[in-house]
Amino acid sequence: QVQLVQSGGGLVQAGDSLTLSCAASGRAFSRNGMGWFRQAPGKEREFVALISGSDSSTKYSDSVNGRFTISRDNAKNTVYLQMNSLKPEDTAVYYCAATYPPYWNLPGRYDTWGRGTQVTVSS
Repeated sequence: QVQLVQSGGGLVQAGDSLTLSCAASGRAFSRNGMGWFRQAPGKEREFVALISGSDSSTKYSDSVNGRFTISRDNAKNTVYLQMNSLKPEDTAVYYCAATYPPYWNLPGRYDTWGRGTQVTVSS
């Protein structure tokens, strides 16, 4: 079983940038699909960005495509989410998640979760 420890987050202003990190331990990180999800108050959790373990292919939600970048450093067992041009509607608790390799591009197959970190964007 993989364990995920998140860092980063905080309060920023609209237009600012922020980077989230997620350090993994346990099952072979380099092969895992990794993703970032978020949940705003009163809303369901939604996927933000996913990255494969095999070739670092990526997938983004329409709402963040072009502003956010997911990346991974397998030597450090860490996945990142670089968030640029932040908007108030990006305010949410952000979760790092992992899945087995074949399911990396299927948000519904992510089964291991970090504890979440708050991102608040003021207008």
